[in-house]
Amino acid sequence: MKPMRVLLTGATGFVGRAVLRLLLRERADGRAVEVRAVARSVPAGRRESAGVEWMPADLSDPASLDGAASGADVLVHLACRVDGGVPECERTNIGGTRAVVEEARRAGVRHILHLSTAAVYGPGPHRGIPVDGVPPAPVSAASRSRLAAERIALDAGAVVLRPGLVLGTGDRWVVPALGELLRRVPFRWDGGRGRVSAVAVEDLARLVTALATAPDTVPSGVFHASHPTPVHNRDLMTRLAELDVLSPVTGDLTWEQCLARLREVPGRISERQFALLARDHWYESEEIWRLAGCAPGPGPLDRLTEAAPWYRAHLAAG
Repeated sequence: MKPMRVLLTGATGFVGRAVLRLLLRERADGRAVEVRAVARSVPAGRRESAGVEWMPADLSDPASLDGAASGADVLVHLACRVDGGVPECERTNIGGTRAVVEEARRAGVRHILHLSTAAVYGPGPHRGIPVDGVPPAPVSAASRSRLAAERIALDAGAVVLRPGLVLGTGDRWVVPALGELLRRVPFRWDGGRGRVSAVAVEDLARLVTALATAPDTVPSGVFHASHPTPVHNRDLMTRLAELDVLSPVTGDLTWEQCLARLREVPGRISERQFALLARDHWYESEEIWRLAGCAPGPGPLDRLTEAAPWYRAHLAAG
């Protein structure tokens, strides 16, 4: 049987590592899958991994991608820049996406899967909106450039995924940001009633793997890719406290009181990011799981048990 050849960018990133593990598990289970894993640097000792051909390349340097898609059947484009200024974000997210998509098209790759973010919608509150139920209005350089990258991918016939908050082992943004915010505002924020779309990294990886290995099941377009059931902020914070990842809190503040406290204590997380984590930002996400024939799993709160040791170690080191 001719193997399915997957070109995977961002293979050493947060989501990319989880996707690579599952693609290799598919191979171990007897499916004919081969992966060309693109990363800025090849992990030590991994150059000869079974089922993986490692390729060092940098999205900000289009020439480094020459030949990356040769022989590939599917492009899974996960690599992106999530912070930085306008030039860096545009060079990687826009220029890099254009380069890897053009490389895929030259090589005759028929299927493209592109990872974006629900942050392209910008400030909320957002409550149960469908795809583009509100016009995208990104406010950061990273989100603006990722929205532009979506257009490049869609023009090439891609399936574009917009997850909300991604939780799990390797998360260096969501839970660390919650920890900082709790130190600055140690109360239940607006009663903890805000709901957010979230997904465990292992469930997002299952979805990406299902789409990559059965690429004809879903038409080109944009899809929300969080767990279908949004998470209440109070439930997320309670679960993290139960797992000894974050400190428990008591007492409520109104949103206006929360913002006043935040301004009194300097920190890395902005008011806009605080609102993204604490107020309503949730999106209809059922369709992609149904089309992919992939069960969404028990939900990100249940998945936190496995990730808790990593979070505790990461926060202690930080």
